[in-house]
Amino acid sequence: MQYIFLAVALFLSACSMGEYKQTQPKLVIIKSPQLKFADLGYIRNDGDSVELELFIAGKVVEKITINYLICTTHGCMSKSGFNEDYLSRYYDENFMQNVLLGKAIFHAKNLVKLEDGFEQKIEDAHLNIFYKVDSKKIYFKDRKNRIIIKIKDTNNVK
Repeated sequence: MQYIFLAVALFLSACSMGEYKQTQPKLVIIKSPQLKFADLGYIRNDGDSVELELFIAGKVVEKITINYLICTTHGCMSKSGFNEDYLSRYYDENFMQNVLLGKAIFHAKNLVKLEDGFEQKIEDAHLNIFYKVDSKKIYFKDRKNRIIIKIKDTNNVK
């Protein structure tokens, strides 16, 4: 019985985080066949743990917490399950976490360092990706899977 209690406690705590070290307001655009959002968001992080809180007209409409699992207002799931349900099953497990944090994706495949960041171009039978990160924005586009993610600092919005 104590093992069941321990397992439930670990599962419930997998998506909970204490206080985040960084909170940044951002303009967030996410377009995929399953997700559509364009408005203000807050990205909070503490190391590799990330929370994306999305607002429309000043009201929270979605909260995505990424730690060991990805939790949304609809419940928690594995990272690969989230990718398969909302993005693409061809994305690696840490894809969303890496994009929100402005880190390289797909184990830094085809990474080209730029003066103010980096870019990656990845193309195969299932992907046609252009991904660019600099000090002002994060831009991700996958033409084959029809996914766009843009994250801009609110003080650089034009």
